[in-house]
Amino acid sequence: MKKWTRYIVGDLELNKDIELLLTIGGLYALSIALSNTFVNIYLWKQSEEFIKLAIFNLSIVTMHPLTFILAGRWAKKIDRIIVLRLGVIFLSCFYLSVLWLGESAENYVVLLGFLLGIGYGFYWLSFNVLTFEITEPETRDFFNGFLGLLTSFAGMIGPIFAGTVITYMNNLKGYSVIFAVSLGLFIVAVILTFFMKRRSAEGAYHLKEVFKVRKEYPPWKQILRANYFQGLREGSFIFVIVVWIFITTGSELAIGTYGLVVSATSFVVYFIVGRFLPKKHRKKAILLGGFILYAAVFIVVFDLSFVKLMTYGVVTAIAYPLLLVPYLSLTYDVIGSGWKAREMRIEYIVIRELYLNAGRISSILFLLLCLFQFGEEKGVPIALTVLGIGHLCIYGWIKKIHLPSTLDKETFTALKKR
Repeated sequence: MKKWTRYIVGDLELNKDIELLLTIGGLYALSIALSNTFVNIYLWKQSEEFIKLAIFNLSIVTMHPLTFILAGRWAKKIDRIIVLRLGVIFLSCFYLSVLWLGESAENYVVLLGFLLGIGYGFYWLSFNVLTFEITEPETRDFFNGFLGLLTSFAGMIGPIFAGTVITYMNNLKGYSVIFAVSLGLFIVAVILTFFMKRRSAEGAYHLKEVFKVRKEYPPWKQILRANYFQGLREGSFIFVIVVWIFITTGSELAIGTYGLVVSATSFVVYFIVGRFLPKKHRKKAILLGGFILYAAVFIVVFDLSFVKLMTYGVVTAIAYPLLLVPYLSLTYDVIGSGWKAREMRIEYIVIRELYLNAGRISSILFLLLCLFQFGEEKGVPIALTVLGIGHLCIYGWIKKIHLPSTLDKETFTALKKR
């Protein structure tokens, strides 16, 4: 067993909290893989309108950053593990609400989006801060790579299982079963948080001060702008592609098959990138990943078929790990090198999320504009062609970032604290 563990982690020494946080992240990913994909399909089947789905997702990405601001303040006053639990509670309320509303859920897309956005806000504020605190520059690439590997594994088994259950049961009953399973996984994740070391923060909430740091610390300004362009693609692509699969095939099982193939590919690539990508090649990997992601858009925007959608999925499954593993690690390294990074880590995470979700909001608003202007048949392809360039633009900002080595960075950070 130790031999296999050593092969996976290399020469790194992992503490208990890293292992627990990875487990919690894996359970969350599995729960989301089971249910979240099919929430958009559930609402689509009721309304068959991209506009309602766009409004639902716009509600999520609007409430998400607002909750982040509140969660950041609370994380300065109470244990961050409690903030994590609050996120799970709101996510549970979302699934319970969908079950209770049933076939009338399409009439409450804003309310449902708010519940999901609040849940995401509390959960991801805590998870991101814990990631920053628990990992070091030496373990960050492994953590992000292994978390991506777990997410890919969840994406392999979650959608295919959910699609099978929904297909072979009465639709409404099948959705109810899947949402209930997700709820159970969230409960297990909450229980695991009780075994983690308590982590509270002291001091005032200096959101404005950290926001102003971008004027004196160029890497912080550059990584924030990169996060905006990351969100510019994610906001719309995250739900449009799944709906296109359902429109093309009319089958939840097809969505599950797509998830299985795409996540299996991503699983392998996340392992390779997280385990073997040298730090010196981070920027090249980000550029290559961004280029592939934009090129993949043209596989599907002009003509839809299940084969083309599957091809798109496999190509992006290769590209995302190439981009995200080094990019997320670079983001945390920039934060770690910033002014009073240890005391202000929560503020840094909150502001980063504000930029990311500003990109997502811009994305969905642009999609809505195209829908109103050109209709669904032309509007969606036009929007995706423009928004798809978001990840490629990331490189334009991160290529200027130059950070000192680990030892020098610790000295640099200590000097800035004086």
